[in-house]
Amino acid sequence: MYAIIEDGGRQYKVSSGDKLYVDLRDVPEGQDTIEFTQVLAVGEGAKTKIGQPLVEGAKVVARVVGQVKGQKLHGYKFRRRKNYRRKVGHRQQYLEVTVSEILG
Repeated sequence: MYAIIEDGGRQYKVSSGDKLYVDLRDVPEGQDTIEFTQVLAVGEGAKTKIGQPLVEGAKVVARVVGQVKGQKLHGYKFRRRKNYRRKVGHRQQYLEVTVSEILG
């Protein structure tokens, strides 16, 4: 069984046991699960339910693993013959979750 969820303006196709990296968010102390209620489609094979735009009563429950850092990216600015060079680095923060169950 799989589900297509929307989170942070992006869509993810997930099934039970999948590891997923979503945008970092504040998780209250002691809470170790997150519910994704923006479910666009859920099912398997001929039993697939497609929402218009969301599937009623469907949700995906995921267990929070922890905070991780993404790959380091570099941006450059350069003007030839002007002795102008700038290097900017960025490293995105993600929240790693593991999908535990799909309801709907």
